[in-house]
Amino acid sequence: MTAVSMVLTLAVVVMWLGTSMPTLVALVVGIGIDGGWLATLAYERRLAAQGDHSTPVTAVGWFFGLIATAVLVGHALGEESPEAWLAVAWLPLAAKALWLVHGLWERTALTPGALASIHGIQQEARDEAAVARARLRAEATTEETRLTAVTAAGARVARVQARTAKSLSKAWSTLESTRAGEDTSRALTCVTSRVTPDVTPTWELPVWGPVELVSSLALEPGPALTDAELDRLVDDIRHSETPSLSYREMAVRFRAAGHSASEVRLRAAWKRVA
Repeated sequence: MTAVSMVLTLAVVVMWLGTSMPTLVALVVGIGIDGGWLATLAYERRLAAQGDHSTPVTAVGWFFGLIATAVLVGHALGEESPEAWLAVAWLPLAAKALWLVHGLWERTALTPGALASIHGIQQEARDEAAVARARLRAEATTEETRLTAVTAAGARVARVQARTAKSLSKAWSTLESTRAGEDTSRALTCVTSRVTPDVTPTWELPVWGPVELVSSLALEPGPALTDAELDRLVDDIRHSETPSLSYREMAVRFRAAGHSASEVRLRAAWKRVA
């Protein structure tokens, strides 16, 4: 762009002054304008290469650029069709501005070693980011697999519990219908009367309901009771209410009171007392 601007400026000066002075003189004038601009530009570039800057030199360079632009604009205004010349009149100023941009680029230019270091740092950052993304993807996949397995296991447990609850419900329903039957107690009494002729037990099947925890005192074994002490305790508990308690009620209160005895000894004591 600088070379084109110098050629255009020289041509316009020769065409302007060629009619009023010898062509060689006009050529010298045009070369003088271009030479001054080129010399100023060369000196400014030399200062920039040394890391220095001179405001007067820069001002002189812009001054020569303005002269070249003024010559082109003045020639364009004197023509019958100025559009073509006005289209290239901005080239000297544009060339000067591009040299300014080139100077700014040179001041920010880096050495090949620095560029290689920057490239290595950027590549390392990209590698770390890729590894982090892969690790997050793998962890997400693992977590998804674990959640799927836990959900499937939970579903299996829920199905087993549902089947168990259904079976227990049927069993307790059968027990309830049996307990509520009219002939259940009579049939059981008929069977056991031959074994315990002097006792008429009250048969009660388990009933679906809340579970009561046994107190810690009832779990602690007490001292072994003699038959006489056992008979006295059974008799006291049996006659603690009126009418007399049944064997089941007596046994419950006996153990709730913290006494300890085997089922065989307790039934034997009940038979002796009753």
